[in-house]
Amino acid sequence: MFLKNSFTYFSLLLISLFISCKSSSSLPGPLTAGWKGKNVCELLEENKSQRILKCTFAPGIGHERHFHLPHFGYTLAGSSFRIKDTTGTREINVKTGSYFNSNGTEWHEVLNIGDSTAIFLIIEPK
Repeated sequence: MFLKNSFTYFSLLLISLFISCKSSSSLPGPLTAGWKGKNVCELLEENKSQRILKCTFAPGIGHERHFHLPHFGYTLAGSSFRIKDTTGTREINVKTGSYFNSNGTEWHEVLNIGDSTAIFLIIEPK
């Protein structure tokens, strides 16, 4: 038989997990992902303990498919969004002053479907 022992099977399992994890991490992060070739996020601060991004979405502007590491988000200016991710597609209203904690996002895409410009601060601990 090809697999002679459980060690060989375990090794193949680890290799396949590594390959699948590597392929999902090939997506850009929020800073490098943009919308139709233009950046939507800018780096405000990066040091040894955190990275802070400011992401701005005018009406009709989105954020192409990307992933997120664990982060905290704060809404400086809200709007309505269509979000597509592993759970499907949904539309949400994001209110100014709202905030959220995320354990990370495998991937998502967003589009500002509202009539006002939305601005978010994204704080990623290192």
